[in-house]
Amino acid sequence: MREQLAGVSLPSDAVGKTQAITGQIVGKMDGSIDSANSKFVVDVRTLQSDQGMRDGFIQRSTLQTSQFPNVTFVPTSAPGLPLLVPDSGAATFQLAGDLTIRDVTKPVTWEASCQLESNKTEGKCTAATSFTFADFNLEQPQVPRVLSIEDTIKLEVDLYLQRVNQ
Repeated sequence: MREQLAGVSLPSDAVGKTQAITGQIVGKMDGSIDSANSKFVVDVRTLQSDQGMRDGFIQRSTLQTSQFPNVTFVPTSAPGLPLLVPDSGAATFQLAGDLTIRDVTKPVTWEASCQLESNKTEGKCTAATSFTFADFNLEQPQVPRVLSIEDTIKLEVDLYLQRVNQ
């Protein structure tokens, strides 16, 4: 999210990062997603930015991580993903599903781009989605040092894939 801090001449992007993400997408033979066995979980207690005060506020007030330590995403469909995923090259598609932040679950769509390497069972995907604080009933930070905060939150993930044939 973009923020303007007191004493700083230009707005900047507040970026929080974590590597505490686990999960999988299970595809069916017909090309659809097996939602019952597909899920991603992010431990948001580990989310860190370049400002400890920001992190504390987000964990205590915005995300309430002591009560809701995880954000989850359950994929339900992948519009644009070919039935037969190519052995190599790029693939772009959407990944639709249900995102749960605190006790609010809403449908979201991620724009995904993947790069698969030939003769390997691995690849890398980048996906992004956005929403507003109000979409998930989140408290927008209001502290003296913060002059303004854009209402749009953008989530980006880098996923490393491993193809498993069953």
